[in-house]
Amino acid sequence: MRITVETHINAPIARVWGAYTTPDDIKQWNAASEDWHTTRSTVDLRIGGLFSSRMEAKDGSFGFDFEGTYTKVVPNQLLEFSFGGRTASVEFIEKGDGVTVRITFDAEAEHSVEQQQQGWQSILNNFAKFTQEAH
Repeated sequence: MRITVETHINAPIARVWGAYTTPDDIKQWNAASEDWHTTRSTVDLRIGGLFSSRMEAKDGSFGFDFEGTYTKVVPNQLLEFSFGGRTASVEFIEKGDGVTVRITFDAEAEHSVEQQQQGWQSILNNFAKFTQEAH
């Protein structure tokens, strides 16, 4: 099963792409809730390149590495990657006043579809807020 989340961001494509692929920016927006944060991020933005983000509860109670390998990179348009035996794609669709970012990913069995959709959507909403506020 595949799950899709999306948002529209009122910002130029270069800013949206940059915020999604720059480690220092990723650390600012990559969390599903206020009690989580990303403490470390690396990006090797090329086919076969690795990415990793360390996500941790702010109280130190839990953390994990979200990591994978890029399988397709089309600047300002598309990222595809594999992670933990699953795949995902991130589309960057320019529309008049900004960019629609659409993420489609393989569901996993541990959490409900609703939980996964809500978690990924929440992170994407944080990304949109960060990107629109950034100068």
